[in-house]
Order: sequence, then structure tokens, then C-alpha cells
Amino acid sequence: MAKITVPGQNTFEVNEGTKLVLALEDNGIDILHRCGGKAKCTTCRVEVIEGEFGELTDIEKTAFSAKGIEGQYRLSCQVFVRSDATIKPMMTVNESGLDAGPRPSED
Repeated sequence: MAKITVPGQNTFEVNEGTKLVLALEDNGIDILHRCGGKAKCTTCRVEVIEGEFGELTDIEKTAFSAKGIEGQYRLSCQVFVRSDATIKPMMTVNESGLDAGPRPSED
């Protein structure tokens, strides 16, 4: 089990290998995922404050490049929990007033 911390919101344990966006949503963290996990909208991006999710995937590189996004960000629909991490969702349902979007697949 890995511990995920979202400052000001919650800390919870999740099975390693769980897609981060699902771990967040299933533990009550307010996060958008407007395209349903297809890495098209970048609304599920999180700032990685502490922890490791491996190298950026090619799909993340393409999405971030297209939107001019730089920094310690990851698309939570494209990464899997590997170890303890502290993250901050960059876009939320509450702040945007939008529907979260369709639930991303588990793979």
C-alpha cells in the first residue's frame, strides 16, 4: 500500500498499481477528468510535490507541449501509484463548476 497526501484535503492509502486519477476520485478528492482519461484535456493534471511516478509518458509530453504546460506536473489519468506521494490537483470540479467528466478506465 502507498500513502497519497493531498494537502488541505486528505491522506489515504491505495494499492500500488492503481491509476492515480481513480485513487483520487475514489477517496473523495475533487479532480476533473473531462476527457475520461484519454490525455486530451489535461484537466486531471496534478502538481507532484513529493514522490515519483516515473518518466513522463509520450502522451503526457504531447499533451503538455500542445498546451504549453511546464513544471512538475503529471496527468493523473496516465500514471499509476508506485509509492508514497504528495500531490495537488490543479483543476477541480468545485472551482470550475464543470462536471468531472466520464470515469477513466482502470488500465
